[in-house]
Amino acid sequence: MARDTVDDTPLENFAQMIEWLEEGSKPKSEWLIGTEHEKFPFYTHDFSPVPYEGDKGIKALLSGMQEVLNWDAITDDGNIIGLAGPNGMGAISIEPGGQFELSGAPLKNIHQTCKESNTHLRAVKEVANKLGIGFLGTGSSPVWTLEDTPVMPKSRYEIMTRYMPKVGTRGHDMMYRTSTIQVNLDFNTEACMRKKLQTSLKLQPLSSALFANSPFTQGKPNGELSWRSGVWKDVDNQRGGYQPFMLSPNFGFESYLDWVIDCPMYFIIRDGKYVDMTHITFRDFMAGKEKGVVATMGDFTNHISTVFPDVRLKRFLEMRGADGGRWQKICALPAFWVGLMYDDDILDEATEYVKNWTPDMVGQLRDDVPEKALRAEIEGKSLLQVGKDILNMSRRGLEKRAILNNDGFDERVFLNSLDEVIAGERTQAEQLLSLYDGPWQGDIKRIYDEMAF
Repeated sequence: MARDTVDDTPLENFAQMIEWLEEGSKPKSEWLIGTEHEKFPFYTHDFSPVPYEGDKGIKALLSGMQEVLNWDAITDDGNIIGLAGPNGMGAISIEPGGQFELSGAPLKNIHQTCKESNTHLRAVKEVANKLGIGFLGTGSSPVWTLEDTPVMPKSRYEIMTRYMPKVGTRGHDMMYRTSTIQVNLDFNTEACMRKKLQTSLKLQPLSSALFANSPFTQGKPNGELSWRSGVWKDVDNQRGGYQPFMLSPNFGFESYLDWVIDCPMYFIIRDGKYVDMTHITFRDFMAGKEKGVVATMGDFTNHISTVFPDVRLKRFLEMRGADGGRWQKICALPAFWVGLMYDDDILDEATEYVKNWTPDMVGQLRDDVPEKALRAEIEGKSLLQVGKDILNMSRRGLEKRAILNNDGFDERVFLNSLDEVIAGERTQAEQLLSLYDGPWQGDIKRIYDEMAF
């Protein structure tokens, strides 16, 4: 999750927000790739969750990482809650239940992304091993109840925790028991943004199916392959999940912001403190309906980070459909989307492929994916067939980029784990369920060996 910002520039009109989004447009030569991935810390001796406090807790882990990396500490009310790399080049943060996240630096290619992930994992394991901490690469926490799950001391999360039960039934599950991989991609014009957003929004259910990796809850199969995707059906449907209006032919910066500012706020930051603002929409806040408080650009940039559509627009596009996973999947997600989105001809081909997918069809597909994954259907085709077609496009897009590593391989190598899913016609979740029913003999704790980093 992005670091909250403080910018006291008065927010006087709608045009300022439009301009802020427009400033994200970049020429194609400057397009970069930002990858984020989360993982669940656990104690290796008994597979229990890691609390914040204590000489072997999350606080100690972050402090140890600071010593190794020499990054700046991010604090909240005196507590270290993350680390910021030099010159905006990446950050480490903690999610509500202790999920440990790397928000990677903007990089030019997937080879660099995977090198970054390897460097991060080596550093974090160097510190974590001394504390008896391991990390699990799954889309949901497979054993712990909400009551078992630790709570991180972040003011933002305290406000969200109080608010979530008012607007949905699964908000706490999302916050405390899910994990994801995301990739952030650039655009060069509003029209480019629209095409990429709408094509990728239609394909997010495919991403969720390909990366399905959350079949267990509280020690048992939960009946879904991507439980995490199912959770998002009822977190806060006004501000998150699938938003059909984003597929409108006239969608653009203005219509997106109209939606954003009609969502209730979470907070503002004043004098270093978080103030609960869940009683008011951002539109009303801008209009001065919170007496004695002037809206700022910092308030806006924080607010726009508190909407959670399947594809999120900021000064870049965030692909948000995938479950968390191990190293191969961390590299596969950006490879999959870069292959589709960063070559004009391939993007046109993908857009043509999904052109007849209506908002209702996409909504139904999204509802079917948590349980059915690659067996879900649209236009009479299974997502297995769609996956074959779309992966072929992505592969050709990466081939055209022709960016080689030191061994002479281009970025297509990072699609290998997705090729295996398609060839075997089985998601990671289905593989885990087979292990659970077979060699594990119902012992869910075996997952901590199978899926640990």
